[in-house]
Amino acid sequence: MLTVYVALGANLASPKVQLDQACQALKSLASDGQVSVSPYYQSAPMGDVPQPDYLNGVARFQTMLAPLALLDALQAIENEQGRVRQVRWGARTLDLDLLLYGDWQLDIPRLKVPHYGMKSRSFVLIPLYDLSPDLILPCGTPLASLISPELKSQVQQLALDH
Repeated sequence: MLTVYVALGANLASPKVQLDQACQALKSLASDGQVSVSPYYQSAPMGDVPQPDYLNGVARFQTMLAPLALLDALQAIENEQGRVRQVRWGARTLDLDLLLYGDWQLDIPRLKVPHYGMKSRSFVLIPLYDLSPDLILPCGTPLASLISPELKSQVQQLALDH
């Protein structure tokens, strides 16, 4: 069993409902049915595509699924919740990104872990820190060393039950 971290994001079709439903679906991928979820944060979208702000979080669970099997399962959850891939960094009902797969480092055509952009994205780092403040990334970098006041100012924590 490996501990995995999955980034959650949505900005269409009731984003909080989308994230909550995704967290329920992730339980079926967890070896013990348990999923820990960070608080949700609101953040501005990336890129130049006009769209609503995002609701983001991070989920942590243990799984026995192989990396590509887990990726396929995450994409199936996205599809079940109406994800349409038309515009890069466009609006979406649900985005599930595999951030960390244990301490593995993979770079294959369909999957790169750790996730290629996670170190520069406040909407990933802050909720990841909420779940695992003592986490050491596979490259040896302490997660805490990536958290700064400037980074924290880029997201707004929402007081939402989930």
